[in-house]
Amino acid sequence: MPNAVKPDAACRASCDVLVIGGGPAGSTMAALLAERGRNVVLVEKAKHPRFHIGESLLPLNLPLFERLGVAEEIRQIGMLKYGVEFISPWHSTPMTFDFADAWDKAFPYSYQVRRSEFDEILFRNAARKGTQALEGCRVTGVEFNDKGARVSGRHEDGREVSWDARFVVDASGRDTLLANQFAIKRRNKQHNSAAIFGHFSGASRLPGKAEGNITVFWFDHGWLWFIPLSDGTTSIGAVCWPYYMKSRKTNPSQFLLDTIALCPALQERLRNAQLIAPATATGNYSYTAKRTAGRNYLMLGDAFAFIDPVFSTGVFLAMHSAFVGADTIETCLDKPTRASSALAAFDRTMRRGPSVFSWFIYRVTTPTLRDLFMEPNNRYRLQEALLSILAGDIFRGTPLNSRVLAFKAVYYLKNFFNAKRTFAAWKKRRRFIQDAVVTEATG
Repeated sequence: MPNAVKPDAACRASCDVLVIGGGPAGSTMAALLAERGRNVVLVEKAKHPRFHIGESLLPLNLPLFERLGVAEEIRQIGMLKYGVEFISPWHSTPMTFDFADAWDKAFPYSYQVRRSEFDEILFRNAARKGTQALEGCRVTGVEFNDKGARVSGRHEDGREVSWDARFVVDASGRDTLLANQFAIKRRNKQHNSAAIFGHFSGASRLPGKAEGNITVFWFDHGWLWFIPLSDGTTSIGAVCWPYYMKSRKTNPSQFLLDTIALCPALQERLRNAQLIAPATATGNYSYTAKRTAGRNYLMLGDAFAFIDPVFSTGVFLAMHSAFVGADTIETCLDKPTRASSALAAFDRTMRRGPSVFSWFIYRVTTPTLRDLFMEPNNRYRLQEALLSILAGDIFRGTPLNSRVLAFKAVYYLKNFFNAKRTFAAWKKRRRFIQDAVVTEATG
């Protein structure tokens, strides 16, 4: 496949598509376009391997790996994940959901991965397919024009470079480069959370086939994750309301340990474990950009929207957006008369994922949804439909809509018959969100 035209002595170059960000979305997009013969430049500000949180993948990621030609490489670094375990201090026993019990039984597992290894595999794959893949180069500006855009960058050694690109893809993740440039990034007022996380050795895992399952623990201030990795390391993190994160008086590592102590079930699994690197705290405030695309640009994955990671949707939505986006760019470049309809279809797809998952995410800490997860019922195949959602089966036309509507109806009925509890939970959540908005506005 042809490479993008390399910079001349004046550090100026041209390409068909300039992709900003070498994470799952950007590397997938670059690989797909390069193997179709496009001149693609992929610009990553860091150097692989680099740390990134978000180690848990969904079963519907696996067909995407096959289509990219990286399935075997991912298998070699992955920890098999057959399901999800939920543990609640308000319920007597844990509950496990196996992906094999979903509506479509063809996707019974996924993987847990070290993102440093996973992201590098995707990045190197893009380079193998003909992408000019640059590391240690930060995009500093994008100026759009009638022919596309002039993209400026700076290497780690200070060298300036620029490209004339026919099309720009923003896969910059939570840097949200174009959304910030256009001033179209909006905080999600319905959901606010922050996270603290670290890696542990010596954690006690589930036995047998369930060893690689992710566990979600509810506790008073939010929820915690337990993600086993194939090298024996376990990723532990807490996603909490901002008021709780603001209460931190110690360093992040000690605060993470103190937070774990508030969840006896998790603390027991970490009785003989050691934190092997300093913990990291981050603001995971949810956001969405007002638009997903323009005449000569697209936003992929977290560059468009970020939602709470409770259902491990980030990598899947990022990669799926790249597959849809690659077709969209092909249409825009080759059939400009169809560009408007292609961009509109891309926009609908980009908004569908966050919309489907957000209904559950906004309610995941409510007593009623906890009850439905901890005491599931497969009447009318409602549990199978829920499992399909958790597996990421939301784009293939699997007939889930009526079951999902029925599940939501059950949720609202349970709220109605537990009105006092429901009102108290709503009032508490509203206070937490308002406090977070006030803190952001005054901070």
